[in-house]
Amino acid sequence: MIIRRLHDAEKSERRVVSEGWESTRLLLKNDNMGFSFHITTIYAGSNLTMHYRNHLESVYCLAGSGEVESAVDGKVYPIEAGTLYILDQHDKHILRANIEMKMACVFNPPLHGKEVHDSNGVYPITAEAVLEQ
Repeated sequence: MIIRRLHDAEKSERRVVSEGWESTRLLLKNDNMGFSFHITTIYAGSNLTMHYRNHLESVYCLAGSGEVESAVDGKVYPIEAGTLYILDQHDKHILRANIEMKMACVFNPPLHGKEVHDSNGVYPITAEAVLEQ
């Protein structure tokens, strides 16, 4: 059994900060669950282009509001607390936060822990550093 507290993880190497967002990675590849689980904050005013070519992702909005736009067809979907969006086709998308959003995210395959988006909005399939439990 693994027990972790968000409050503790936010003060550790599990917290990764990048432009427009931060993510606390509570469950990672080295936990051997087959997926990773993160609590991610999208800062108000952020406009993030992402394309998870190497991962599938499910995102549940816990708080805040914004929108996600499909880069394939231009459709825009409102995001608010209680909304789940699923990137089941490695969907390239644009995420915008009107009010800071707190998101619960699941990735398959799991992240190692240090990943940030490259210039194309992609997470690499592997990372140089693997976090300790």
